[in-house]
Amino acid sequence: MNSRIRIRSVAGVFAAVLSLSLVAAPSALGHTEQHVGDFHVLVGWLNEPALVGQLNAVQLTITDHDEKPVTDLGADDLTVVVSTAGQDSDPLPVTPAFDTEEGFGNPGEYHAGLIPTAPGDYTFHVAGKIHDTPADLTVTSGPETFDPIEGTSDLEFPVKQPTLTEVRTRLDRIDGRIDALQSAAPGSEALAAANAAAAAAASASAAADRALLIGLVLGGAGVILALAALWMVMRSRSAAGPA
Repeated sequence: MNSRIRIRSVAGVFAAVLSLSLVAAPSALGHTEQHVGDFHVLVGWLNEPALVGQLNAVQLTITDHDEKPVTDLGADDLTVVVSTAGQDSDPLPVTPAFDTEEGFGNPGEYHAGLIPTAPGDYTFHVAGKIHDTPADLTVTSGPETFDPIEGTSDLEFPVKQPTLTEVRTRLDRIDGRIDALQSAAPGSEALAAANAAAAAAASASAAADRALLIGLVLGGAGVILALAALWMVMRSRSAAGPA
């Protein structure tokens, strides 16, 4: 119950931010039309090109057989599960991106907000119901449907940011060096390994500083671990005395 409340709260924040973006953002073009009984469902990303690390949403525009917008879906009528590289999201609530009383947004347009964090093809699984008609749609990005998620390296200037995958790879290597260091006997080789681990951790921290906030936190943790390991080696050598 609490999990569903948290998901809905996050969805509300997404909906507010995404609704504001509708004023300035152009309409997405890479969509595919699907059918749920007599209803037409236009499916795609809200913002295209769809980029890694950028706020986005699964956009559903729903009309009936007379092409009139469907504006009365309940909060629990539809959900979307987003999948990529063998991983599935939690069911994301679908919320209206319009207010018919205030005349805001496009009637019949619904969003399920998320921030894609990896490039590649994505699949949307829409489930639930539209009025009394069961909905069960699965659509994958492609030339005839909607765009895949793209990396941002070609658009970055003047400095290209490292990806989270690159930061994680560097930190994994540092962890391996520290593990080996902790099991090594004190000596010049251990000291050299500690210095190398500290230098690698500092490099990862610098890279993470140019990446997302999570990368910065992990890089800083790597520096602390490496310096602690270096201190352990120096203390062991001091206790052992001159050879």
